[in-house]
Amino acid sequence: MNKKLMKKLTAIGVAAAMTVPCGAVMAEESKDTEKKDVLIGLLVYNDKNEFIQKLIDGAQKKCDKYGYELVEYGADKDAAKEMTNMEDLLSLNPDVILYNPVDSDAAGATLALANDAGIPVITVDRVANSGEVISHLASDNVYGGKIAGEYIVEQLGDDGGEVVEIQGQAGTSAARDRGQGFHEAVDDVEGIDVVVSDIGNWDKAEGMTIMENALQAHPDIKAVFAHNDTMAMGAMEACQAAGREDIVIVGFDADDDAVQAVKDGKLAGTVAQQPELMGTGGVDLAHDYLEGKEIEESTAIEVTLITKDTAE
Repeated sequence: MNKKLMKKLTAIGVAAAMTVPCGAVMAEESKDTEKKDVLIGLLVYNDKNEFIQKLIDGAQKKCDKYGYELVEYGADKDAAKEMTNMEDLLSLNPDVILYNPVDSDAAGATLALANDAGIPVITVDRVANSGEVISHLASDNVYGGKIAGEYIVEQLGDDGGEVVEIQGQAGTSAARDRGQGFHEAVDDVEGIDVVVSDIGNWDKAEGMTIMENALQAHPDIKAVFAHNDTMAMGAMEACQAAGREDIVIVGFDADDDAVQAVKDGKLAGTVAQQPELMGTGGVDLAHDYLEGKEIEESTAIEVTLITKDTAE
């Protein structure tokens, strides 16, 4: 079990930055910040990941604002451990659970434990493909994949070229949606040929290996889209080792090291999510639910593409 009772931080208000394409307006935050008896559970697929750490920080900051207690469990990308984490969390009788599943397809069994216990669940960043949740909060991953693909098409120009796709973990909604958006952008473009689509499981070493193998099989590769920055950085190192710094590499998440690599001209771009906003927004949704307010079934958070021209 990877359980951490989080220490309190200073709260900041960022919920107003959320975009809700379905036209709903998020309810105003309650001015009552003295409530002390609410426990929010947070289950994440891997709390060692930079993106998830920012999500946790956001949740903690908003829990501090409301006077809630936050307890967090990381599953280390292991669906079996995630189920154990859910069992341990349910023994604490949380008021609401924020759930970032390891595997969207396998999440139903874990989610069923909370459903059977009558504990409301909000999925964050990744969906659960079965089971009952009261709301879902995530980036528009399809759009993010699409703008990454469109940027690659733009960078390659009329000549096009061979492209590699390094996919996230199979069964996750983020990998599925980012891949869908990417292929919507590139599949019908004359001259663009996706010669490798391989699963890197969000892992740097796997991303590097995929890129090394791709360069051996296809020495004329012109571009790479990696479903997260961790794998993009692995691909970047493989390209550097092969003397192929000319390859256009686009990642996803806007991790700090990836943004710096964009500024340095080593990565062409990264799709920026707002993980802290996912954390604060998830707690806002939990708060409104506990206050008896109506909440949206699905809320999308804006993504943007960071390039060397736009990186701050």
